[in-house]
Amino acid sequence: MKNEINNLVGFCHKAYFDAGWWSGVSVSQPYVVPTKLCLVHSEISEAMEGHRKDLMDDHLPNRKMVEVELADAVIRIFDLAGAMNLDLGGAIEDKMKYNKNRSDHKLNNRKKAGGKSY
Repeated sequence: MKNEINNLVGFCHKAYFDAGWWSGVSVSQPYVVPTKLCLVHSEISEAMEGHRKDLMDDHLPNRKMVEVELADAVIRIFDLAGAMNLDLGGAIEDKMKYNKNRSDHKLNNRKKAGGKSY
């Protein structure tokens, strides 16, 4: 899984780089990473709105808006991870393994008073 995800990270970042989104921009500049993270958040907000209103997407009318906006968020995350040379695939694998053993991720613990309900 790690390599497949990192390949997608490279694919998304190259597409955005080739399209000029990184022209004159570097993750070493003070507000670039926060700005890119806010753009991810905007895609998530659009996904929520599409889900709330059960809308089809404007640009891909054969798909639900929630689906397309989540795709946009993942693309933006992968692009940023590529720009930052992050091992996102490895981090996802490690985090999934960690979460598998977390007591607060066990169904019986989540059902307890004070447990994580969502």
